[in-house]
Amino acid sequence: MIGIAAGAPVSTAAEVPAPKTLCTVDDPRLPELSGLASNGRELFAVNDGGTQVEVMVLDRECTVQRTITASIDPYDVEDLALDANGVLWLSDTGDNGKARETVALIAVRPDGSASLHRLTYPDGQHDAEALLLDRRGTPYVVTKSVLGRSAVYRPAERLRTPGPTPLEKVATVSFAVTGTPGGPDQVGPIGSMLVTGGAVSRDGTVVALRTYTDAYLFPAPDGNVVAALKREPVRVPLPGEPQGEAIAFDPDGTLLAAGEGVGQPIRAVRKAAALVDAATSTQDGSSSGKAGNSDAPSESSSGDQQRSRLPALVVATLTAVVLWFGLGKLRRRRR
Repeated sequence: MIGIAAGAPVSTAAEVPAPKTLCTVDDPRLPELSGLASNGRELFAVNDGGTQVEVMVLDRECTVQRTITASIDPYDVEDLALDANGVLWLSDTGDNGKARETVALIAVRPDGSASLHRLTYPDGQHDAEALLLDRRGTPYVVTKSVLGRSAVYRPAERLRTPGPTPLEKVATVSFAVTGTPGGPDQVGPIGSMLVTGGAVSRDGTVVALRTYTDAYLFPAPDGNVVAALKREPVRVPLPGEPQGEAIAFDPDGTLLAAGEGVGQPIRAVRKAAALVDAATSTQDGSSSGKAGNSDAPSESSSGDQQRSRLPALVVATLTAVVLWFGLGKLRRRRR
């Protein structure tokens, strides 16, 4: 297991384009948009939770064109990814109450068939809202941690149907508070430490993790997700999202971000993958002294981008707040 710190961004805030509204999701069938994927022409979206597999297919105006369904009954879907073969992968990994014996991935194929792949953690229950799918199709589940230390897991062997397949822990990514506004009121500034979604660019060379307030783009020139998370990311602020949980890449590298709530926009940062420049792509995670095996987030030399540690007292009090918030979300679930 590798300890990794999400460190100083490559670009300064002035160099990162602000997200612009692509379209607005007004369809009442998408009240809790939590997972997003794109093939460049269509957008694929899933709600948080749910009682059946249901993927909405939207055009670039955010109008639902059709719905893809399967008879599999999920527990708490949180993220969505699209692989090179057109298979949609639903991350049924939400576990606010830390009570699930297994979590799952659900594969929905273009022909309409679907399969369930149950998973087990090696170290107890976790709540996870982010799925990364590398260019070889290997899935990585990233947990949501109240202390900003998200664990990264991948299958230890070939996925079974229905399983379970054991997961292995391969990394830990640490985040700290940023000054970006947004996130649920109940969570406050700790929202910028909570990982709520993930995505990998179509060519596999950029790995993205998002919190309620920011996206972090890690260079993966060889397509290796674990190696990518050892490198210094570019931070892309996503301000003003009340509950931002979804992130995706268009094939051209444009970053898409969205959140829960009817009337909320899907926003785009055009060709954001290009922000991860060649200099960053050559990092090996050890040259800066701020990543690699360090568990502490490093600090940027730019005051606008600096992310400092929370005082211990704040962490303690916010832990109780987030636990309360998580239980509140759990009460909205079917079970």
